[in-house]
Amino acid sequence: MKKITLLFLSLIIFCLLSEAKAQVAEISSPDGKLKLNVFSEEGKASYSVTFQGKTMLDKSPLGLITNESDFSKNLKFIDSEKDNISKKYSNKKIKKSEVEYKANTLIVSFMNADQFSLGIEFQVSDNNIAFRYEILPMKDRFSAVVESEATGYRFPVKTTTFLSPMMKPMTGFARTAPSYESGYKADAELGIKTDYGYVFPGLFHVGNEGWVLLSETGVNSLYCASHLNTTSEKDLYQVAYPNMQENNGFGSSGAAISLPGKTPWRTITIGDSLQPIVETTIPFDVVEPLYEPSQEYQFGRSTWSWILWQDASMNYDDQTKFIDLASKLNYEFILIDALWDKNIGKERMKELVQYAKSKNVGVILWYNSNGAANDAPMGPRNKMSNTVERKKEMKWLKEIGVKGLKVDFFGGDKQETMRLYEDILSDANDFGLTIIFHGATLPRGWEVMYPNYAGSEAVLASEMLYFSEDVRKQEAFFAALHPFIRNTVGSMEFGGTFLNKFLTKSNKEKNKRLTTDGFQLATAVLFQNPIQMFGVMPNNLTDAPKFQLDFMKDIPTLWDETVFIDGYPGKYSVIARRHNDKWYVAGVNAEKISKKLKLNLPMLAGKNVELINDDTSGTTFTKQVSISKKGTYEIEIQPNGGFILKN
Repeated sequence: MKKITLLFLSLIIFCLLSEAKAQVAEISSPDGKLKLNVFSEEGKASYSVTFQGKTMLDKSPLGLITNESDFSKNLKFIDSEKDNISKKYSNKKIKKSEVEYKANTLIVSFMNADQFSLGIEFQVSDNNIAFRYEILPMKDRFSAVVESEATGYRFPVKTTTFLSPMMKPMTGFARTAPSYESGYKADAELGIKTDYGYVFPGLFHVGNEGWVLLSETGVNSLYCASHLNTTSEKDLYQVAYPNMQENNGFGSSGAAISLPGKTPWRTITIGDSLQPIVETTIPFDVVEPLYEPSQEYQFGRSTWSWILWQDASMNYDDQTKFIDLASKLNYEFILIDALWDKNIGKERMKELVQYAKSKNVGVILWYNSNGAANDAPMGPRNKMSNTVERKKEMKWLKEIGVKGLKVDFFGGDKQETMRLYEDILSDANDFGLTIIFHGATLPRGWEVMYPNYAGSEAVLASEMLYFSEDVRKQEAFFAALHPFIRNTVGSMEFGGTFLNKFLTKSNKEKNKRLTTDGFQLATAVLFQNPIQMFGVMPNNLTDAPKFQLDFMKDIPTLWDETVFIDGYPGKYSVIARRHNDKWYVAGVNAEKISKKLKLNLPMLAGKNVELINDDTSGTTFTKQVSISKKGTYEIEIQPNGGFILKN
């Protein structure tokens, strides 16, 4: 018996020593709640993450594979180095205009079988982890192609997912997919396979332990964008590079980098509630501006005829109506959409821009990104895809006084396409033009990296409400998801807030809107983008209630602070945003029954505020209400309805 006991103790000691040897580094957040461990076992690197002592990510693989050498196996731990970082920065285009970022840092170095070095840099702030790889020169090799990553995320088996599938390349309208315009499934089980993986960001609910949001940031012309994919192991998701079919098959699916070279940042946001998910600034904390702004750029609200009046409105007379509408609403811009080159022409466009200027309205013009990435026929075409033509066009745009461009129909996530995004942005800055991307990929830190960047669609947006009854039926469901997933990592040019009861020019007969006016007004706060095209129509000046028009005249698109109040993805969402000293609290309800909530609103404690809400019949009303001195307020949100409180 004594020998058996000694043997048992020896085995325990051996296991403990083996475990200690396997773990090579650890780092915690400044508040100590978030902890990351790095391991080196059997020639492979991995990491795990706990939050407040609870496992959020089990041991997950690290590493990458290049055309020159494999950094996913036969790795030997060399050393690690710890430090910390602290910085303050300002950016009026994101959810919080003034940010203070503090993180503890860890660099872990490995050597592979070819005696080449791989560094992994981690930054761990309160509720956030960002990490990236650095590859050093390989003997006489000063360039390489990163072909794939081993990077993975292994979740506890009780986890459920909120994911949007990557679209099949070269499908959809005029073969323009993928364009990040799929829907979501809420609380789905782990490991559901799709043909092309899932887009970033991805949200995961780790049972009672909390929430995990995965994304990436810092992608520019020096790398490809990536996405998530399932693996043969149900609980493990992996970073995946673009499908070779994207961009009409042109360009590599990997990333060609100069050595020493760094990958983009992989980001992980973790919390025991959804507050850190909604309020995170990690996509912007770890990136820096790539160039100086050529001027101070203007952002704000815009009218947009195409969303309901469609192609037929691309004529001089209809555009003057929407310039006049913008002027009456005190909006900064009008977006003139596709086909203006054919239906209005450059000479008359010059006149139209001058007319808009006389009304104190700036003009944003639509352009096709093509090129050869897809078959989208609308013009102007072949102006943005070629350096010489692009600069000629932008020179003309600056001369006639255009303020910005909305560039549409990109070809995927390859490095070749990332280079096109950056070239457009960089050239546009030379000519003082803001840029919005449509039919596009997720923005990855671009609000900070590119000073003239003004948002991206990358979502199942308002145009599909016009075209699809199914999307109209799910409008509230998706709206209750976006503040937690898509819009929390980057600006989202949605183009919504309709006051028409029917989503048509005539405002009758078809495309009946299935959400209330209160819901529509609430999305103007819930959805954040520095330039937002709203769906207010000329007829709304006479057929919409005055209080709704007053709200849409005053609504800002730049926010100084964003605060999570309440919600559950796909069911309901309530958030607060501050512009200067004015607070807007907005919520929507995607469930089939009304929802009664007791809100904690310390920012409005003891104040008299305006309430916009819906009654039980779905009619939207306004009245003055008082918030208790404790900052609590009870509210009922109707199905497919919404509310706003503002001081």
